[in-house]
Amino acid sequence: VVAEGQNVSVNGAAVPEGRPYLHKGLGVTWPGDWVAVASSLGVRVAWDRHLAVTVTAEPELRGGTWGLCGTYTDDPADDFVRPDGDVAAFAAAFGNAWKVP
Repeated sequence: VVAEGQNVSVNGAAVPEGRPYLHKGLGVTWPGDWVAVASSLGVRVAWDRHLAVTVTAEPELRGGTWGLCGTYTDDPADDFVRPDGDVAAFAAAFGNAWKVP
């Protein structure tokens, strides 16, 4: 899913604004001014089409996530786990460790 400005696409195909999209466990909806993407994996990402992004995960995923959204353990000590398994001391170092080319 790619969202840029007012445009949203899934696998290169445009999703018209305001029209819900559902295909193979992936859904795109338009709650108010936001765009929301939900997957059958139990993760939902919502974007206000400007700066704000929220990510929610189902309780069944507790302790089974990692990456920029954290480990979902409610333990602040492991919030900044980098891809190599070490814990970054600062948020910037954590974010930079997850950059991809």
